[in-house]
Formats: sequence, C-alpha cells, structure tokens
Amino acid sequence: MMLFEQVTAWAQARNLIAGSDSFRQLAKLAEEMGELAGGIAKQKPEVISDSIGDCMVVLIIIAAQNGLNVTDCLQAAYNEIKDRKGRMIDGVFVKEADLPAQYQQGVSNEC
Repeated sequence: MMLFEQVTAWAQARNLIAGSDSFRQLAKLAEEMGELAGGIAKQKPEVISDSIGDCMVVLIIIAAQNGLNVTDCLQAAYNEIKDRKGRMIDGVFVKEADLPAQYQQGVSNEC
C-alpha cells in the first residue's frame, strides 16, 4: 500500500473524510500552514518538516472528500507547469502570462 493510500485509510478510520467537510479541512490546512510559516520564520527544520507533512495529510483528506486522487492532482499540476516559462522577480517565479511589461523580453525557464 502506498503512503497516500495509508493516509487515506487512516483518515477513513477516524471518520475524517465522511465526517468532516472540505471547508473544515481547509481551515485545518490554514492552521498547518501557519505552523509552517512559523517554522520557516524561526528556521526550525523539524517544525518545517512536520508542518509540510501535516499539510500533505490534510490535502490528501480534501482530495478524498472530493473523489480525487492526490497523485492524479499532482500529476495534472506538473503537466500544467512543466513547460511553463517566466522569470524570477524578487525571489518569486512569475509565469510569462503574468509578467509586468518591463519583464516580458527574453522570457526563459528561469527558476
């Protein structure tokens, strides 16, 4: 059994999929992201690692609640971005379609 399936089984056993809803899980995701932000701000790798894992668990639950497979969701996202072009602006990758005019010349796959 793959890890994603183990997490789904764990969540089903605790009634987190049928007994909750995506809005409540979204609130939980926001909570976990706050913990992630704190770990990053405090440069605590163990908190960052735990928080990333917690976010992934909640995303798996949200996917299951909506009849989706998280691996398929990730594959679809990758397929959408794999050939994306854009630029790094102040440490953030901005896709070509969203670039301000002054950055649109010589767009590449910079990352």
